[in-house]
Amino acid sequence: MIQGINDDREVYLNGEFLPLSQAKISVLDRGFIFGDGIYEVVPAYKGKPFRLDEHVARLMRSLSKIKLETGKTAEDWKALMKAMIDRSDYENTFVYLQVTRGVAKRDHAFPRPAVAPTIFMIASPFDRPSEHYREDGLRTVSMEDVRWLHCDIKSVSLLGNVLAKEYALEREVDDVIQFRDGYLSEASSANIWVVKGGKLLAPVRDNLILEGIRYGFIEELAKKVGVPFEARKISKEEVAQADEIMFTSATKEILPITEHDGKAVNGGKPGPVYRQLRQAYDEVIEQL
Repeated sequence: MIQGINDDREVYLNGEFLPLSQAKISVLDRGFIFGDGIYEVVPAYKGKPFRLDEHVARLMRSLSKIKLETGKTAEDWKALMKAMIDRSDYENTFVYLQVTRGVAKRDHAFPRPAVAPTIFMIASPFDRPSEHYREDGLRTVSMEDVRWLHCDIKSVSLLGNVLAKEYALEREVDDVIQFRDGYLSEASSANIWVVKGGKLLAPVRDNLILEGIRYGFIEELAKKVGVPFEARKISKEEVAQADEIMFTSATKEILPITEHDGKAVNGGKPGPVYRQLRQAYDEVIEQL
């Protein structure tokens, strides 16, 4: 038994759907031994996957970057994720998909010849952000970003992210805002946005951040509601002096950061740009 998990829930493993309690992999799986794999998280509202094309495109980019061949097309991945969503009975679901390089003798080099990848998928319920978080927001602290230089790959090797989240919890806040060489990167597992003078700012899309699917979506919403947007390097000083700071992820959607490094942001309340984007976000979800 795993605390907080129903062992009878259905999961997918290597071509079949089966109860979680029956899903087993080898201890020599390269995902377990080396963290040699990719993952993806796809939210679904009332059974409808959100931005599925973008999630699958990111999955395939990450697989390509680590040279992991699966033999599956984008349409194959979409069908598989939809099947997992259809088998869950949650109002709002997120699908976790993990693909590793498979089971082989422990060796840093890729298996030669290649072995079959391990493909695992599980659906879990999630609650949309509560009124508390929408109105009271999140509290964050600054942290130096010491992760590797390929944060654009959605790797299962997440020790840096795990330590960042623990850093926040030890300081009794919700998350961190990471900075690399004095410039904004991201939170422990989310994108960060800054508003200054009515303009929405975000770090450039490069190898130092994971381009969240919400990144493109929020950019679209900003255009829709008439908020100017710019992607550029953002200094730690600019974040400290921001009019608003926001946080986006697949399951947290978009939330305001109302306190950073012990200092209130926008008087400790959500700002006007956040409210515009939040309303536009909700409208899109309601129309699914």
